[in-house]
This record gives sequence, structure tokens and C-alpha cells, in this order.
Amino acid sequence: MRKKKYKRIMLKMSGEVLGNKEAGNSIDPTILNNVAKRIKAVVEMGVEVAVVVGGGNIFRGLSGAEGGIDRSSGDYMGMLATIINSLALQNALEGVGVDTRVMTAISMPQVAESFILRRALRHLEKGRVVIFGGGTGNPYFTTDSASALRASEIQADVLLKATKVDGIYSADPFKDKDAVRYDKLTYNDALSKSLKIMDGAAFSLCMENNIPIIVFNFFDPDSIEAAVRGEDIGTVVSA
Repeated sequence: MRKKKYKRIMLKMSGEVLGNKEAGNSIDPTILNNVAKRIKAVVEMGVEVAVVVGGGNIFRGLSGAEGGIDRSSGDYMGMLATIINSLALQNALEGVGVDTRVMTAISMPQVAESFILRRALRHLEKGRVVIFGGGTGNPYFTTDSASALRASEIQADVLLKATKVDGIYSADPFKDKDAVRYDKLTYNDALSKSLKIMDGAAFSLCMENNIPIIVFNFFDPDSIEAAVRGEDIGTVVSA
């Protein structure tokens, strides 16, 4: 079994990583299969894995509100999008031989289990990947907040935030060539600088429960395993 630093992790992924814009696919089967294999590799390290995946590849509540949809309705639509992604990821994981459960903040027993903390912990202890869908179940909260909340509840050792950049920058590196990359930050630094990589509620929850956050480039094929091994990767936000 390969060396690992963390026993239980929360992996937060954007819904966009599952899609292929060029092909016009919100959920691309090839990409989904690759993501499943990468998560499987972490499971095989002996790590207990929980996942929160966003729904932005299908629908984003805030964007809907900007287009005239009531914010609460838009957020609930976004929560349903995260559940669609969760079910797709579950299917892909089970396709590569990983026992997986989807638990939702919105009750829909025909398709997934409702979130019950003790049951979620039991699944993790049995080596199952647990995917938390439906956000927090409340409008006005992002999936970043949901990942921080669930990470706190399951007492995860770390929150891994997978993005399209290799860490946290002082500004958007795609728009500002002078943006500075941070190797390490405190929770207070992240909050005071209003860094947009995660929302303030997520940073605050992790700070209160002393859960370090590692922000890294998801598209580096070895990045998740490297983070779990405790290698110097991305930006670490901690006390």
C-alpha cells in the first residue's frame, strides 16, 4: 500500500471537469471514466474518500438568477444538477470496481440515500466512496460551503479543492499576468484578502474545525494522489 498522509479526505470538484465543451457534452463518458480511475487509485492507497461535485456543467443557480430566475428556485435547480453529477460519478466508480454511495441533502429515496451522518461514517469505514449531492439542501449556499460542512461533519483530515489552476493566486492568472501564486496561506489571510477560490463561509467552517485546505490543479494527472501523499503541491490554507 502506498504511503499516505491523510486517512480520510474530502474531495471537492467542479462540475465543469466532467464535461467536454468542444464536444458539447455536459457529462463526457471518457472524462468521467478517467476521474473514476483517479479516485480509485486514491482508494487503493487505503484512504477513505468523500466527494462533493458541483453542478456548473449543467446549471448554476447564481447564473440563473442573473438571467431572471428567482434565486431560491435557481439554487434548488443547481442542487438537482449536483445530484445528476453525483449519480453519474457513482456509476463510473462502480464501473471500475469501487463500491460507492450517493447521499443527498434533498430527500429522493428512489435514487439515493438521504444524508445521515452515522450512516455516512459507516460507509467510509467500510471503504466505500461517499458522494454528497444536493449541496447543503438550502439556497444561497455554494457547493464549496457544502464540502466544508460535510468535511467538518465527517471529521475529514483535509479538504482537497480541485481547480483548473495550480493553487491560489492574488488575482485570476488567466486575466492578470502579474498575479502572484501563494504556496501557503492562513485562513485569516484567505478571508481578509477576499480570495475567490472558495467562499468565505467555506474558509470559516474549515478554520473553526481546523481542516486544512489544499487547492491544486485537477488536470495534473497525479495531483490527487500527490496531495494525499502530502507532497508539496498547490496552495495550502491552514492555521
